[in-house]
Amino acid sequence: MKKITLLSLTVIFIASCKIKVDKNQHPESFATNYVDPFIGTGGHGHTYPGATVPFGMLQVSPDNGISHWDWCSGYHYSDSIVSGFSHLHLSGTGIGDLADILFMPTNKKLDLTAKAASRDFLPYKSKYSHVNEKAVPGYYQVFLEDPKINVELTSTQRTAYHKYTFNDTNTQSVVVDLGFAINWDKAVKTSIKIEDANTISGYRYSTGWAKNQKVFFVAKFSKPIIESVITADKKVVSAKNGEGENTALQLFFDAKNSKELGVKVALSSVSVENAKDNLDKDQEFEKVKTAASVDWNEALSKITVETPVDSLKTIFYTALYHAQVAPVTYSDKNGQFRTEDDKIVTSKNYTAYSTLSLWDTFRAENPLLTILDPNRVSDMVNSMLAYYETKKILPVWTLYANETNTMTGYHSIPVIVDAYMKGIKGFDAEKAFEAMKATMMQDERGLNFYKKYGYIPYNLLDESVTITLEYAYDDWCVAQMAKALGKTADYEFFSKRAKAYEYLFDAKSGFMRGKSEDGKSWNEPFDPKHSNHREHTDYTEGNAWQHSWFVPHNVDNFIKLHGGNDIFTKRLEQLFTESSEITGNNVSADISGLIGQYAHGNEPSHHIAYMFNHAKQPWRTQYWVRHILDTQYNTTANGLSGNEDCGQMSAWYVFSSMGLYPMNPASGEYEIGSPIFEKSTLNLPNGKTFVIEAENVSKQNFYIQSATLNGKAFEKTAISHQEMQKGGVLHFVMGAQPNKNWGLN
Repeated sequence: MKKITLLSLTVIFIASCKIKVDKNQHPESFATNYVDPFIGTGGHGHTYPGATVPFGMLQVSPDNGISHWDWCSGYHYSDSIVSGFSHLHLSGTGIGDLADILFMPTNKKLDLTAKAASRDFLPYKSKYSHVNEKAVPGYYQVFLEDPKINVELTSTQRTAYHKYTFNDTNTQSVVVDLGFAINWDKAVKTSIKIEDANTISGYRYSTGWAKNQKVFFVAKFSKPIIESVITADKKVVSAKNGEGENTALQLFFDAKNSKELGVKVALSSVSVENAKDNLDKDQEFEKVKTAASVDWNEALSKITVETPVDSLKTIFYTALYHAQVAPVTYSDKNGQFRTEDDKIVTSKNYTAYSTLSLWDTFRAENPLLTILDPNRVSDMVNSMLAYYETKKILPVWTLYANETNTMTGYHSIPVIVDAYMKGIKGFDAEKAFEAMKATMMQDERGLNFYKKYGYIPYNLLDESVTITLEYAYDDWCVAQMAKALGKTADYEFFSKRAKAYEYLFDAKSGFMRGKSEDGKSWNEPFDPKHSNHREHTDYTEGNAWQHSWFVPHNVDNFIKLHGGNDIFTKRLEQLFTESSEITGNNVSADISGLIGQYAHGNEPSHHIAYMFNHAKQPWRTQYWVRHILDTQYNTTANGLSGNEDCGQMSAWYVFSSMGLYPMNPASGEYEIGSPIFEKSTLNLPNGKTFVIEAENVSKQNFYIQSATLNGKAFEKTAISHQEMQKGGVLHFVMGAQPNKNWGLN
């Protein structure tokens, strides 16, 4: 036995060595090997480990069944109980919803009429162990310890695939619970129907973060149903269908023919008929699993990085993976989708997307997609314009086409402007401008005060400082679009409003502060470390230290307000070196990933380290960016320092690890930071490549000594999108000491 074990280990070792060599020779072919979907499922990352394809409609993933903040995705790595596998999930959000259409295999007849006040009373829940759990892009597997069933999940763009492997002697059964709900979600009307020996269908209407969510589904099993029990509002019904606030059913299958049971599930926001149309025809689980892996390899191979440190590849490719799971496909195969007012519209020549976490993703996630997938960016812009057709205002944060109005600003605007200024076609620019102008000229969400005073007085609206600063940026974006379209009057009007930040800057303290409607008096008493989460506060999910730097559109003028480079850089350095104490009795949980008062775990901090570039101290940007890269990301389940937020936390890493960052997301420029890889290659959609090389880079050598672009000296601290699209090589020489003469042009 020992000889066999030793031989086996030797074979495994040799095979492992061969795989490692192959990965180094063909990194683009093995990108998925480096992805760990469990990164971010612990801590406050709020990611899910289940199966999806790039920007897929479905995210089939396990649900632990707990309704707490760290279970916003339905799953948290600290847990060891699974309640089932539902088909819609949120990646890294700070609010929980979805988890629709729950399936759970079991091996015995259960009582579905008992009310379950918590998951402890769910008759179908099971224990599991991470030892018997696996997740890779497009595939998830877990062994359920109580019924002793192995569950495997994979997906295409609009169809989820389940494969359950039972013990030979087991009763083969599946529970479908449409009343299952966690976090903010609550079912209000559900229906389930057995259509034929292999098919069930139904719908689930719910309210929660998305107030009007309607999900229709169809599921087709690989074996005929031999017995069924349907319940409606916890009562057994004798018919082949049930309807109520809470419906469920248990299906039984013949265990003699095979210990495997397959089921494929498709959803639609429109109808059961559309769900049937979305359902893939006659595909086998293993083929779908392979195809999903191929899809992910293609998506992840758009950027290849080279480093001898495998853990850095794991962090990078997992980040690139998380940056391409949202937004999600929303329109059906025939182009139809449901709007918030229950109208059915058809997307013509584009795919409609939802789960638009714009307060987060406008900063780096959406700019990253302009490099990775410009055609999809065009579709996302058209999705926003379709929303405008319904509401006459651009979206803030849409979930299943519902406006959640979560967070501040109207950051669909910079996403649209960024796309247009980078030459991305496929949407109506005049209509887009009309939508942006109409949005910023209406009176909702504090814009009435903003228009009247030039800023939002703190005594008239909570979070007045953050909202004012973000509206000022949105105005700047509208102005740039106006200028590009030759609308001079609009350009001048919105450019003037974009200076609203000047009203709130307190030169004495160096902070942006709440100002009353008299235009003179500040909100007192003032403590820049004080946080009060989302109420009676001037700042959104943060404090004055974190929110006083949001002037990405005019950093040079912002520096002048401080009194020049020396004062500005001293204050900016203090942000990172100040004590990390946060004061207050209702501190926002979103303030995480602290380096001094810099909070990398929340998006408002993400651009700040790059501001040293504009104050003639780029070596400080290089120092702090590398420090953030080294300390705020790792390969464990706790590998994210805050909510993933639909790709933004990961997009920061993708950009920054290559040495770039869109500090002003709609400017078309990327600031230079500190590349962590020896070589990064962007395989651009136009067929060209842009290569970033970092000679001598190491843990100690993170300062830029010199740089060349296509062999010519490069002394700038930013590079344009257009320059990168031409292809070429940006070569850095790195060292252990700062070169304080580089990048001062």
